[in-house]
Amino acid sequence: MRLRVKVFSIVLILCMLSGTILYAQSKQSVFEDYSLFNLNKTTVRIWYTDDALTPYLQNKAVAYSESRSRVRIEPVLVSGLEYLEAINKASLEDDNYPDLYIITNDSLEKAYLAGLALEIDNGADFLDEETFPASAVNSVTYNGRLIAYPFYYETSSLVYNKTYLENMVREELQAEIDMAEGVEAEENAATDSSADASTEEDSNEKSTISDKEVQAGVEEKIPHTIADILKFAQSYNAPDQVEAVFKWDVTDIFYNYFFVGNYMNVGGKAGDDVSLIDIYNSDTISCMKIYQQLNQFFAIDAKEIDYDQIVQDFIDGKIVFTVATTDILSKIEAAKASGECEYDFEVADIPDITSDYKTITMSVTDCIVVNGYTEHPTEANSFAKYLLNDNSGDIYKLGGKPAAHFGVNYGDKNLDTFTEVYADSVPMPKTIETSNLWMELEIAFTKIWNGDDCNSTLKNVSENIMTQVTGTDFEEDTLPDPTDLDVTDGLTEESD
Repeated sequence: MRLRVKVFSIVLILCMLSGTILYAQSKQSVFEDYSLFNLNKTTVRIWYTDDALTPYLQNKAVAYSESRSRVRIEPVLVSGLEYLEAINKASLEDDNYPDLYIITNDSLEKAYLAGLALEIDNGADFLDEETFPASAVNSVTYNGRLIAYPFYYETSSLVYNKTYLENMVREELQAEIDMAEGVEAEENAATDSSADASTEEDSNEKSTISDKEVQAGVEEKIPHTIADILKFAQSYNAPDQVEAVFKWDVTDIFYNYFFVGNYMNVGGKAGDDVSLIDIYNSDTISCMKIYQQLNQFFAIDAKEIDYDQIVQDFIDGKIVFTVATTDILSKIEAAKASGECEYDFEVADIPDITSDYKTITMSVTDCIVVNGYTEHPTEANSFAKYLLNDNSGDIYKLGGKPAAHFGVNYGDKNLDTFTEVYADSVPMPKTIETSNLWMELEIAFTKIWNGDDCNSTLKNVSENIMTQVTGTDFEEDTLPDPTDLDVTDGLTEESD
């Protein structure tokens, strides 16, 4: 009996060793597909390139797999270099290719034409307008087809130092109270020189400034136009540490596109139609003329500017207003947690240029794509919808990303404001022919900021893009130069 037990033990050990060797040779983890718990499960792989998403995706993969007896989700972090090429290669070679992958919306045309993107399941009903903003739906639309799920976004908007505005409002309200009490004291002195204690007590009660009054005053101070910021600068008695009322990265198109976003058309609402391109027009020229004027007021050196430094200066209280992306919120949180920030900040809508010239900011949406080569499209679509139905706010808490849909419980109204701005934004176009537009615009904005002619600079951008679209040399008819507009139009005499 003992001999039989020994033989059985030896055989069992040999089997275990053989299994380990087989796992090593197949490049699979012993905890992956072949465990007793996973033998009957379908594995759905999702590829992604941003390591910040790892905690979130792993958390949701486990939760989803536990709730589905026949499906196992495997998140796979891969390099972002030649990402689509790697997906295509793995799909063709059947080498642990992804059933789902996350990619920015501007690459969707390339993915779809390569056969790497399927139309999503029941897309029109799932991406309903009450849950998903138009910008999100447009970002995943290609030739009338919904070819991805809008997952999370990035956009830019105005961020301001709320503490400074509150202090400014309190000072103004106190000055009004002091003036009113001075007048009242003079009137009382003229009528009756003996004021009793109760009258004095009533006067003190009237002098209290409520938080509600301060908040109302702050809301009135929030600029709705660039001209409002100039007006603010003229009347603001800045603390010693303030180095600039308004400062932003004038070299990055992501923080500048709002100046022309309402008047520049690159591919239509979905950014997928090369017949709808209008870069060079009177309105874009006028907007850029105003943009160029701002250099006189804010004196930002394009050669020295750096977004990360601007964010740090803003957190340190050296700047009152800036244009920033959602990443600034986590940086503020980190600074507060370490005791290195003593200010409160809030996000506001991106301001218009003037009362006549409106603005629209740009956005990029990271999307979940169902691979055209997947053998499990039903399971892949199901997990993508599971992620998009998540309103817990975990995508931001665990991954640092704001979801591309409404109704998420962030517990932070600044993220809600960013989402409202995103809802009105222009998605990056997805046409291959316009892929270098942002580099062209970035160069053009820098040149214009430094004094180059607005008309000819925009004309050159349009000609370069249209040459790529048409495949032949393209020349625009030169437009007459619009009348110069004063960025201070609309300011009252009191602000002079």
